[in-house]
Amino acid sequence: MFLRTASERDLPAVRALLVETWHATYDSIYGAAKVTEITDDWHSIASLKARLVRPNAEFIVADDGKTLGGMAYAAATSEPKIVILHQLYVRPALQRSGLGRLLLDEIEDSFPDARTIRLEVEAQNLPAVAFYSKNGFAQQGDVVNCCGSAFAIPALVYEKRLG
Repeated sequence: MFLRTASERDLPAVRALLVETWHATYDSIYGAAKVTEITDDWHSIASLKARLVRPNAEFIVADDGKTLGGMAYAAATSEPKIVILHQLYVRPALQRSGLGRLLLDEIEDSFPDARTIRLEVEAQNLPAVAFYSKNGFAQQGDVVNCCGSAFAIPALVYEKRLG
């Protein structure tokens, strides 16, 4: 797998990756119908395209020439030196292969002036909580509505100091 900046032609494959990963991760928590509703909104081509063209953001994919193995998306905030990691997903068959760490490293390197990277993670997603903890993130609080969505998904807020 090699990492590269995503392009508009990648968006259908990114969407498919996100839908697959979300169902594998969250069907047992929220049920397949709710996961489909969420992915139809959050991971629509239009939503992904808006992220792709956002200024001060990085949207990367892990590609082996045949399929996408993972993706990550982060954006700078209006607060100086803070970056929000909005998405980091690895295809279920490739999880625990080191690909998530590569994606995280690339995101961190993409914002050389940042001093903090922040994210929200579903508390019941124990593998993700363990991944972020292992990679230097610490819980800073929680929110009742992850990403400010209309789906009322509780989440833990994690941060990592950079530099």
